[in-house]
Amino acid sequence: MFSKNTTYNFKLMTAFLVLFAICTQFARAQNKAWQAASFEVIKSNYKTFKTTQYAHVFSNSKSNIVRLASELEGLKGVELPLDSYKSGTNAPLKLKFKENVQLLIGVFQEKDNKDYLQIASSDKAKLVLENGVTITGLPPVNVYAVAFAKGTHTILPNAKGLFVLLGAVKSNQNLTFRNAEFPDGKLWNPTFIVEGFSDEKPLFEIIGGENKPVIDEGFPGVDGIQGGFEGGRVVKVGDTYHMFPTERAGEMGVPYYYDRVKTKIGHWTSKDAIHWKRESTILQASGTYAITEDDNPMNDRRAAIWSYMPVFNAKANKWYGYYLAYTVHKEIEPNHSFGRIWRCESTVEGIDGIAGPYKDIGIIMEPGLDSQPWEGRQGVASFFPYRVGDKFYGFYSGAYPFESWKDYPKKSGKGWFVALAESNSLEGPWIRMNKGLEPIKSIHPMFVENPIVSQLPNGIYIAVFDGGPDGWGHHLPNMMGYSLSKDGVNWSEARYWPIETKVDKWWDIMRTPLCLIPEGNDVYTIVYNAIDLKRRFHPTGMVKLKLNREVMDARLKELK
Repeated sequence: MFSKNTTYNFKLMTAFLVLFAICTQFARAQNKAWQAASFEVIKSNYKTFKTTQYAHVFSNSKSNIVRLASELEGLKGVELPLDSYKSGTNAPLKLKFKENVQLLIGVFQEKDNKDYLQIASSDKAKLVLENGVTITGLPPVNVYAVAFAKGTHTILPNAKGLFVLLGAVKSNQNLTFRNAEFPDGKLWNPTFIVEGFSDEKPLFEIIGGENKPVIDEGFPGVDGIQGGFEGGRVVKVGDTYHMFPTERAGEMGVPYYYDRVKTKIGHWTSKDAIHWKRESTILQASGTYAITEDDNPMNDRRAAIWSYMPVFNAKANKWYGYYLAYTVHKEIEPNHSFGRIWRCESTVEGIDGIAGPYKDIGIIMEPGLDSQPWEGRQGVASFFPYRVGDKFYGFYSGAYPFESWKDYPKKSGKGWFVALAESNSLEGPWIRMNKGLEPIKSIHPMFVENPIVSQLPNGIYIAVFDGGPDGWGHHLPNMMGYSLSKDGVNWSEARYWPIETKVDKWWDIMRTPLCLIPEGNDVYTIVYNAIDLKRRFHPTGMVKLKLNREVMDARLKELK
């Protein structure tokens, strides 16, 4: 699993993020949205957008807004073609105003770069927001107000270079200057595709879900689970959902860093994916810290247990469980180290034997002579098997990579990667493909965690996964993502779901999807875990998606 840093760094960063969230909420309360003025685009193909988080501000790009001053929220912007504005070959932008307005122009703060509009404060261009917007992959943005009279105007006809048109406000609106202090958009590198906020039609539409957690602190069944939930899988058998989450149990009287060490795998059931009942404990970790710094048999190699993946083996007529067991070091980053993948089997045959009990069969993947440095100190850090024809493939992962084996066992870098193993059966043996030389970077070059694979109605394989945090010093999508494959081996660039655009956002850090369950009529259920930084307990949520079959078939033709 993704390690959030050593204990003291994690505490410090969490405290900072909580303070930042509180300050941001206060600032938004103090800075109300400016009053919009209407306009229309004249004789061009330029589209408009609502100025809000994830707004797609340039055509032919992946750049989206990830930070936005509250004064700008809800205005109407104009989507400009990125390449032609950078090169100066753009068609004129003509707008018609029904009243006198102040047009809000976002200017990229990169001096002496001819790709970007260069502008200075003057009577015609007044700086109103410093660092007022963050757009992925692009420099920091200052926002200027430029006055235009009622009528039709060509916008900045003599200006050269890219800018962002964020909206228009009434001429009598008092625009008070402030520095919003938002970060450089180039920290979000590479840029990424946000489903529904790009040039392409979305494969899934977010159609709703619960506006609050479906399992939270104080709910029935959570006694003794101090830190909430993270990862695992949900499957549906008949009309019942079965969830096997990692329970961050910890120990009474021990601070929250221990929640992710002494873990359990629980079994929960539900009829609607909203109301859940805890049935049993499937596995319990020891919570014992390592004695040595390396991967040594003296250490307890089942100190923390995570990422339980139940898979039904029709040939054996029983449920198999694949799960991750770690050595845990108290001081070395990451504290979760040298992961091993275990397989267990239900002792009750048939599809209804999902509740177990389960018996351990043995380790199917572990650090060894066929490991590669990219698997890092944390690998093998997850595993999910799936069938393609007569073969089986399994996503396995690594994290905190070593640049070379000379860095073993303590000098690790950053990166959360996946690769494929193959086998002729679910029992194994599982062999790292291509000798594990390279991870799969087509999905995202540095963060893919806990992928779960299924198939869409036209046969496309889809992997849903944790897309990485916007926090803890990282600038990742902070959304659940998905990747597609025609053959189960070659995987497409990720798309990410901005579910907070359709349900109330109760989290700060989005974490792991546990399923993509078809419900009929092209509706799918996702149960997911996320983090509210103001609280110790990590809750569980639920959201519904609608599949667009026309887009699905078009994507199949595009896949290699």
